[in-house]
Amino acid sequence: MVTIAEVARHAGVAPSTVSYVLTGKRSISADTKSRVRESIRSLGYQPHVHTRGLGITRTNVIGLVLPLRAGTYVPAVMRFVTAAVTTARRYDMDLLLMTADDGLPALRRTANSALVDGFLVMDVEKEDARLPLLRQLSIPSVLIGRPAAARGLTCVDLDFEAAGAKCVEHLADLGHRSIGFLGAPSAVYRRTTGFAHRAMTGFSAAAMRRGVAATALSVEEDHDSVLRATEVLVRAHPSMTALVVHNEAALGGITACLRAAGRHVPGDIAVVAICPDELAERMSPPLTSVRLPAEELGRHAVELLVAKLDGRQPPPLVLLPPKLSRRASTPDPVDHAPAAVRQ
Repeated sequence: MVTIAEVARHAGVAPSTVSYVLTGKRSISADTKSRVRESIRSLGYQPHVHTRGLGITRTNVIGLVLPLRAGTYVPAVMRFVTAAVTTARRYDMDLLLMTADDGLPALRRTANSALVDGFLVMDVEKEDARLPLLRQLSIPSVLIGRPAAARGLTCVDLDFEAAGAKCVEHLADLGHRSIGFLGAPSAVYRRTTGFAHRAMTGFSAAAMRRGVAATALSVEEDHDSVLRATEVLVRAHPSMTALVVHNEAALGGITACLRAAGRHVPGDIAVVAICPDELAERMSPPLTSVRLPAEELGRHAVELLVAKLDGRQPPPLVLLPPKLSRRASTPDPVDHAPAAVRQ
């Protein structure tokens, strides 16, 4: 099936220009119209039913691209989905959830079928293979996440680099000088997922600035892996007095795993998490956390996409600043040395 992007390359114009020739939404020069129409005839392009004639009919459906890959923690990403669904309904729009991990073919098929008006794209990698196609498609998209090169794209994200740094700053201000970091599953780092790399980068850079000893490990989602990772950190760094956790699946058992490794929270070791507030508040003790604003990100993403569908030009990047809430897991320290060292 010939795409608008292929017609645009053949005619030497932008995909949006082809769309405007088809819909008549903007004035296009006679010469450009002629080139586009000749390319359409030459390539045998068949306009979708929604773009035939002098107007365009919306489907009022948004494609939410959420590939369920290794290391994806479904309860976490469903917060984004719920927020996007709720916001879309305010605009009388529905969501088509696309979870298959076949990347470019799925995007191309859905765009060509005219099932959706635009895309929300999640699980964004730093060098994401989907980006060239998203730039070429005639329908708009918004990324929930930030690639390394965001030119020509619209993105919304938490400032994860600042979030990682904020955890270190808080702990260093309390006097901690040796801090561990438990991050996402290894598969998430291998595919260079932006949020995971940026949080770890921010953590490491802040530790260097503050003269803090820091060790970062990826950790899988199961309890045994979390237990092994905490034991490795404690054995290798007996003077460690604080831990940052950026892995929601690991949080449920982190206190018990540290206890098994001989460290009690918060008496021997302080803990800060990057996670939703409600999850941090449910832990025992409640964890100091940098809030993961899934609801805000999902809402912003839909609003940005609706703005693009309405012909407005939203900002290319909406970057939410991190907010830290202090709870019982980071008390004012009396003695920073863990029990094993004090003895």
